[in-house]
Amino acid sequence: MSTLRQSRADRRRATEARILDGARELFAEKGFERTTIRAVAAAANVDPALVMQYFGSKRELFTQAVQAFPAQPTATDTDVLVDQLLASLGLKLGGLPEGTLAMMRSMLTDQTAADYVRAALGRQIDGVGAALPAAEDPELRAALVVTTLLGVTIGHQLLDLATLREAPADRIAALLRPAIKALTEPLE
Repeated sequence: MSTLRQSRADRRRATEARILDGARELFAEKGFERTTIRAVAAAANVDPALVMQYFGSKRELFTQAVQAFPAQPTATDTDVLVDQLLASLGLKLGGLPEGTLAMMRSMLTDQTAADYVRAALGRQIDGVGAALPAAEDPELRAALVVTTLLGVTIGHQLLDLATLREAPADRIAALLRPAIKALTEPLE
């Protein structure tokens, strides 16, 4: 019986993935400042020098660990847009990827994380603004929608507010629907 041997490149990718998984978990739990290379290495069961060899610095490790950020909606019909936005909130309340949690936890204390989140939210605002019908102040309306959903997500995922945690995602969406709809429709 032959045994399958992993190539050196496959072993390297597997080790890198373990390091990134450990980093995401720790950055999500502790944020950038309180996460150490030693702790990441211990979580990945590797030597700290290997983490530095693969990523060069804690900053680069953080950057690669938090690459994923939710995409913006693309609908052009107001009702469909509202449905997409509230569905994305439901997904966020169901649990965010550790990289996204790490980014959110670190955005208030780390300038690079803040810049990354600002750019990601800017893309979301641009996407929502472009999807709005000819409305007055589409960028402002889009910014209000995106930051409202961000606030609910932060309250639920990071602050662990009991009222938000205990409420079903569909109930939160139902209560938010009129406000989000009002922000996405032209003023009378």
